[in-house]
Amino acid sequence: MDWTDTTAEASFRQEVRELIARMPERYRKMAEHEYTAYTQWARDRLEEDEGARQAADEWFSAFAEKGWVAPHWPREYGGGGLSWMEQYILNAELASANAPGVGSNVGISMLGPALIVHGSEEQKARHLTPILNGDVVWCQGFSEPGAGSDLASLRTRAVRDGDEYVVNGQKIWTTHAHYADWMVLLCRTDPEAPKHRGISFVLLDLRSPGVEIRPIIDMTGGHEINEDFFEDVRVPVANRVGEENRGWYVAMTLLDNERSNIAGAIAARRAIEGLLGYLKTPEGERRSQIGRLTALRQLIADRHIEANVMANFSLRIITMQQAGTIPNYEASASHIFGGESGQRLARTGAAVFGLYSALWDPEEPYSPLEAQFAQSYVRWAALVGGGTPEIQRNIIATRGLGLPRG
Repeated sequence: MDWTDTTAEASFRQEVRELIARMPERYRKMAEHEYTAYTQWARDRLEEDEGARQAADEWFSAFAEKGWVAPHWPREYGGGGLSWMEQYILNAELASANAPGVGSNVGISMLGPALIVHGSEEQKARHLTPILNGDVVWCQGFSEPGAGSDLASLRTRAVRDGDEYVVNGQKIWTTHAHYADWMVLLCRTDPEAPKHRGISFVLLDLRSPGVEIRPIIDMTGGHEINEDFFEDVRVPVANRVGEENRGWYVAMTLLDNERSNIAGAIAARRAIEGLLGYLKTPEGERRSQIGRLTALRQLIADRHIEANVMANFSLRIITMQQAGTIPNYEASASHIFGGESGQRLARTGAAVFGLYSALWDPEEPYSPLEAQFAQSYVRWAALVGGGTPEIQRNIIATRGLGLPRG
């Protein structure tokens, strides 16, 4: 295994670093702390504060000049046309700098590729350019209270009425729906069909009458996710992507994109390096138990090893994609390992600081590392995003090991 860049890769990495050097001061200051990077631009574009909007515009323009707003889209659709390895390098460098991305995460990473494959020419003309210009932010209406990892059990109905569908139902865990403009919506159009059939993929304008977005405040007091209610919402049939009752297959195209999670691996490395740096300071020594409980040193070493294993999982997946192979159970193995090692890192950080880990407020003068590990301990309480570990282990068993379905 050769971990070094080729000459072309090294040149591209330097080009990315030159882009990051242009990061607005607002984001540079944020990068010194923990924050939700991939949603920051989407929030700032709607801020009342002119400085926040200006930072969003400047950062977006820097990406647009490079053609990297949608780096994985084909060039003929306005994308960057980057190779898998170039995408990997771009994501890795942004994560290393704790720099936010730009544009609509769902629109760029998920909807755009699905429209390019399955969308009509009218749909491409209507939706791709606004995504590239940063004019529209999308969210993903997939999960429901009774259909999370078993997504095909969804019950939100779309009943056809002439040239429209009438949608009724509920979605949940919808990230940044409160500042999105449109939603990618999966709904059931044939309740009599087997559950993976009878599902259609439609595009919903969130300003439509009958749509209600309610906030879900998480245990840290943050607001990133929502629950959504649809009461007799009318959606033009022209907004359906692909064939009626064949939306599941469109959705699989949407989900079958870059899954290396290099950002997660680098975030773990950054957290460990920050912890080690803090423990070397007089303040860190006073507020930690590292001198009294030597076993904590081994725990930190274990987390450091795991972060590097995560990075190699990511590199394996991107190498497969570069070679034209679609990662399947490999992505599930990486997902499980990354999630569970993230939990262990949060627990280790909390153990290192003992009772100081009970200090919750980042502004509290005595809270170590701005309460980073206190809050991450709570955030990592459940591993459900992107499919539970149980679902992922089933994928590994059946598709990786060839075991029969139970």
